[in-house]
Amino acid sequence: MKVVVVGGTGQTGKLLVEALRARGHEAVPASPSTGVDTITGDGLAEALDGADVVVDVTNPATQEETAATEFFRVSSENLIAAEGKAGVRHHVVLSIVGMERATDLAYYRAKLAQEAAVKAGGVDWTIVRATQFFEFLGPILGANTSGDEIRLAPVKVQPIALADVVTFLAETAEAEPVNGTVEVAGPEVIALDEIGRRLAAPGQRVTSDGKPFFGADVPVDALVAGPDARLGTTTLDAWR
Repeated sequence: MKVVVVGGTGQTGKLLVEALRARGHEAVPASPSTGVDTITGDGLAEALDGADVVVDVTNPATQEETAATEFFRVSSENLIAAEGKAGVRHHVVLSIVGMERATDLAYYRAKLAQEAAVKAGGVDWTIVRATQFFEFLGPILGANTSGDEIRLAPVKVQPIALADVVTFLAETAEAEPVNGTVEVAGPEVIALDEIGRRLAAPGQRVTSDGKPFFGADVPVDALVAGPDARLGTTTLDAWR
């Protein structure tokens, strides 16, 4: 198949392009650096010519709600319109587990707008919702660190290795669209403050009285996948 990976020059996109090529597919990275701009539409028709599947792993330059929402809406609408003209049969988008339950997070509200655009777009689709990546745990801890203290609430998370997410995305691209949402998650449910204790540097102390997640109020189980989620195999101890 020809698979166009939108956002294919970023951290997730690069790995996905490599994984798809290793599986025998023609994987094409699409991003402004490759001449493809989903906001202006520049380069879209050329990139999608002959494509069977599009996988969208893009991120906006800012997480400010208005700007991020506009980015996801316009980008998705332009992308799916171009897919319809090119005869793309499957649109796959990477999203996040628990967004309806964690609406205090502005970025999650913006991602919900992206999902809505995908569902209304007219190209068969699959939304892959993933839990937090192990690779993002460092920034989470950093955002809640002051001096030697890390303040984290006991919110449950189910972190997954980026490599496992990429495998699931590649498998989804190969499969038929479900016109629905699938969840992928790590093998362990762990409280965020416990993760902090396991990853803290010597001399750092973790307290369990911080804001739940990036300063937002998040229900304790909001970020945990449902019982039908596909699970990766990499544990926290194995990853670190």
